[in-house]
This record gives sequence, structure tokens and C-alpha cells, in this order.
Amino acid sequence: MIIEAGFKISFQCPNWTPMLLQLNLHPSRSGDLRSPDMIASDPPLATNFYFDLYGNQVTRVDVPPGLVTFHNSFQIQDSGEPDQIPPYGPLTPIAQLPNDVLLYLVSSRYCDSDALADFAWGQFGRIDGGYARVKAICDFVHSHIRFNYMEASPLRSASDAMRDKVGVCRDFAHTAVALCRCLNIPARYATGYLGDIGVPVDVNPMDFSAWFEVFLEGRWWTMDARHNHPRIGRILMGRGRDAADVAITTAFGVANLAHFEVTTDEVKA
Repeated sequence: MIIEAGFKISFQCPNWTPMLLQLNLHPSRSGDLRSPDMIASDPPLATNFYFDLYGNQVTRVDVPPGLVTFHNSFQIQDSGEPDQIPPYGPLTPIAQLPNDVLLYLVSSRYCDSDALADFAWGQFGRIDGGYARVKAICDFVHSHIRFNYMEASPLRSASDAMRDKVGVCRDFAHTAVALCRCLNIPARYATGYLGDIGVPVDVNPMDFSAWFEVFLEGRWWTMDARHNHPRIGRILMGRGRDAADVAITTAFGVANLAHFEVTTDEVKA
């Protein structure tokens, strides 16, 4: 299938403001593009980019005083298949894990697994197998946290979400990641586009989505504690320890959000 996706985001800046934008696709999806993935701005601004420690593409731009709008629209080929489900195999011992996944076993800014370890082991520690534990975690988080777009908080950690029992997709992902790490399952945060493809249309405004990935059976697998079932048409933008590593915009100064619009639709033949 072909998916058309993009965004239009505007900021009002009182002064010159350097910004970082993580709004491009993850390089692993670049071969699927059917049109350019290019961030444009109004007014036109000079930009350059680099790849961060996690392999995500980051754009640098200096924004002048006034209103600036960043926008992008592209088409991408997708398999049209739902997320793959890991096999019910044993949990990989830490001693056998690759060096580059060990980072995703420890606490991070929003995935404060050290605060949830006792709960995690008491709730899930008797479950054998890697995917069996991850599935139990997803089932728990899905039922424990109530989705409410109006109660989103940029400061909420996994332990906060456990206490508040409310959040948005990033809170579902952070909580599941933290609980997985408690149980020695490498887990990382992921974000990107996820349209209402193959499911009823969501009444909430379209936004970028958050999910997570776990390392089982020698590879990474996509998991989603918010929706808690395989979905079609995920378009990855970034991965990291948590949302702090893949913030879609970072302003080094005042940048007031004036407009936010995300689109993700299947192109009908």
C-alpha cells in the first residue's frame, strides 16, 4: 500500500531561537519513500542536519522573530501487513545480549524502572518466557492507564503514569518500557506516524504516535501497549531510551506553539 503522511507545525518566536527538529523519517525507512521526505519552512530558512547517537536524523535551524511554519508531505510504500508477533520463546539471559542493547535495560528520564522494580517482579516475575512477560505487561498497561488527550503532561514519568492511571500514547509506551527493563527485557521508545488504517477512525485529533520495541529472540519487535493489538502502517521517525531522546522539536529559547497538524492516510488506488 501507499501511505501519504505529513505535518504542518507553526511557532511564534519573540527572538532569534535555535531549534532542533526530529521530524524526518528514520533512515531505516528511506528506501520505502515514493516522494522526498523534506522539511520546508515559511519563511524559507537555512537548515542542516546530522544523525544522533541513536541513528535518528535531526535538523538544525535558527528561527527569526515572528511566526514560522514547518511542513512536510510525502508518500511511502508500506507492506500493508500488521505488526509481527514475537514467538513464545525463552527470555535471553543478559550475558548473551549484544553490547549495544544493554543501554535499554537501565532507567532513563521518563522510564524510571528503578521506581517500579518491586511491583514488576511481584506482578510479572513468575511468568516464564520473554514474549509471555511482554504480553502480560502490555495487557496490564493497556487496562491500567486511561487514554485522555486533554490530560497529557510533558513531565509525566512511567511511575507517575502508574500512579495517575491516565495519559497519552507516550505514557503507555514509557510505562511498558520501564516494566520490561525491570524484568531484564531490553526495551526502547519509538515514535512516528500511525494512521487509522484498518481500524475505526479515532475521535481524537491526529497526532504523532508513540510505541515501543523489545529485544527478543535476537532482534527487535514492535509492541504497542496503548492499542494492544497489531496495527498496519506504522512509519518510524525516531528511537531512543524514552521521549527525551526523540522530541519532535527542541527550542533553545521561547517558541510558542501556534498550529499543529498531522496527517496519515492510505492512498486509495
